[in-house]
Amino acid sequence: MTPPPALAGALSAALGYEVASVPGPAVRGGCINQCWCWPTAQGPVFVKFAADLAEDFGAEWHGLELLASSDTVRVPRTLAVGACEAGQFLVLEWMELREPGVADEVRLGESLAALHRCRESRFGLERDNLIGTTAQPNGWLDDWVTFFRERRLQHQFALAAGQGHGGRLQERGERLLEVMHVFFSSYRPAPSLLHGDLWSGNRAVDAAGTPVLFDPACYFGDREADLAMTRLFGGFGPGFYAAYVAAWPLDAAAGTRRDLYNLYHVLNHLSLFGGSYRAQAEGMIDRLLAAAGH
Repeated sequence: MTPPPALAGALSAALGYEVASVPGPAVRGGCINQCWCWPTAQGPVFVKFAADLAEDFGAEWHGLELLASSDTVRVPRTLAVGACEAGQFLVLEWMELREPGVADEVRLGESLAALHRCRESRFGLERDNLIGTTAQPNGWLDDWVTFFRERRLQHQFALAAGQGHGGRLQERGERLLEVMHVFFSSYRPAPSLLHGDLWSGNRAVDAAGTPVLFDPACYFGDREADLAMTRLFGGFGPGFYAAYVAAWPLDAAAGTRRDLYNLYHVLNHLSLFGGSYRAQAEGMIDRLLAAAGH
């Protein structure tokens, strides 16, 4: 898709050096925004653009900066964020990326375990952000079960109800919210720095062979939430999981909470895309209630 004419000038002003009047080829950058490899006087850059002025690329910028400051995982370097009359943009360093191999997955597992050792005293983040294009509230809370119930699942159930997804989904969902504390009867997670949207499409390997993460939705939460999402939408390789557990073993009951954490993302996909995600969400709720003895 052709970028708006005003974008090149806005990019040049934000970067402080000349950019080409038109971009290079469009590139993959998720299924929501337009992305290009854009030539500049200092080499190509990655440009993400949203015509929707409600988009918050500042949240993505903040997440990338937070991950970079942990000095544990490789992320694209942030160059500029701003807006023009046609929409908003985010500019990152251009990286030649490829799919991870077996050895790359091992390094990523080790790096993620190191990221999760970055801690806070509470759950959440100092600012809200986005999961896809959906608002993700992050107000600080001391208790993880309360945080995940209110800031994640209740929020998504309310969005689903607003789109007409009522009935059994809401009735069974409400019951799950009432009993979800059962999954934490002997487990007290600590607030770890999370990527927050860690599916296989948000990781790659750079030209030097270093695993790279991008498109974050960061907050401080249970590290199992990140690991659970890695098993959605294709999953990661076995070497990734083996390396992570070798670096930092998981609680013996971690598998019982996987559907609970992934329900958040499936409900979000229901809000964003509709379709079969309702049946998938209802199936997850049924399994969770059965596991909880309800």
